Amino acid sequence: MMKFQGNHILSVSQFDREAIAKILQVSAQMAPYASRKKRCHVLDGAILSNLFFEPSTRTRVSFGTAFNLLGGFVRETVGQENSSLSKGESLFDTAQVISGYSDVIAMRHPQMHSVEQFAQGSSVPVINGGDGANEHPTQALLDLFTIQSEMMHFNKGLDDLNIVLMGDLKHGRTVHSLSKLLSLYDNVKVTMVAPKALQMPDSVISTLSDAGHEVILTETMAGNLSADVIYQTRIQQERFASKDEAELYRGHFSLNKSVYQKYCQENTVIMHPLPRDSRPEANELDTDLNDLDNLAIFRQAQNGVLVRMALFALTLGVEDQLTDYEKPVNWFTNKNA
Repeated sequence: MMKFQGNHILSVSQFDREAIAKILQVSAQMAPYASRKKRCHVLDGAILSNLFFEPSTRTRVSFGTAFNLLGGFVRETVGQENSSLSKGESLFDTAQVISGYSDVIAMRHPQMHSVEQFAQGSSVPVINGGDGANEHPTQALLDLFTIQSEMMHFNKGLDDLNIVLMGDLKHGRTVHSLSKLLSLYDNVKVTMVAPKALQMPDSVISTLSDAGHEVILTETMAGNLSADVIYQTRIQQERFASKDEAELYRGHFSLNKSVYQKYCQENTVIMHPLPRDSRPEANELDTDLNDLDNLAIFRQAQNGVLVRMALFALTLGVEDQLTDYEKPVNWFTNKNA
């Protein structure tokens, strides 16, 4: 089985099914702490350096929250212009210095493979929070955890899954990483709904098809949304050469209650890595879906805390010590009322 302690988390290609099962198991153990039913200070005194050189809200805050919930301290650098990288310092040199201040590092960077370059200079574990259009392994793991959690309600699992991936599949690193993880399971059907110019990269499609899974490529929603899960992604405007080019595709695959009722199964789960673009010209997921029980996007975001807590515990080797460091919650919160 993969050794987690002291190792970097850079790519989903590091994981086999056994390693993923371990991550999902430890993630589930974090639920009482994330919901404030108990608190855990197993990482009391440990320091996370949260280095986000590309805009982020959910990923950055959930990494910090996850570490805080295990009792650790968080030090943040946000924006490349606020770091010595803007003065010409290399990723290797930055890693050498920052890892000396830290016990673990979470990093996001706009350039592909940059986090891997950074990790080569780090003396502590580095967790990839997204490197350009390449990968987003922690998002893929939380997506997998969410799918498993949602499917449990219907006595289903990750094997024999029927999933639709829809939107900007070319630039959406979340669907790239998720597809690679799904390839490890059995009898998965993946329908990819996207304009031809924004369809999934051939390498990702091959990963699924070479593993024996059924892959359908289409530009049409009608007749292609009957699935266990629909995973929608936004138009990744920051990955296009210009805003005008991105506008050519905005709003093509809007999902609202009318479309859901017409084309989806009664229990189809809706997922999205967020942020969803709610502007009228885009309207990826209509707000009329907000009262739908199967809209899992906010549960999905909360699951990010659980999974990132698990990765911190595993890389720092404390996953078997959690209950030894439990305490009651002594403040009022609606979460534990």
